[in-house]
Amino acid sequence: MEIKSRVPGKIIEIKVKVGDAVKTKDIVAVMEAMKMKQPIPSPVDGVVKEIKASVGERLNPGSLIMIVE
Repeated sequence: MEIKSRVPGKIIEIKVKVGDAVKTKDIVAVMEAMKMKQPIPSPVDGVVKEIKASVGERLNPGSLIMIVE
């Protein structure tokens, strides 16, 4: 499952690393958008396979943040 940005903003924290197990609704990253912190939850139970974004990176809507399988 690809986790993508829903709004334009900047990644300010990544809370998981590759290989971590996550449950649905676990917060995997935090984005700053419109001067507010936006938590990014996992949509599925699984394991983090890849992290495509890095802290400080600016993302557009639809940008890939990470892959959970």
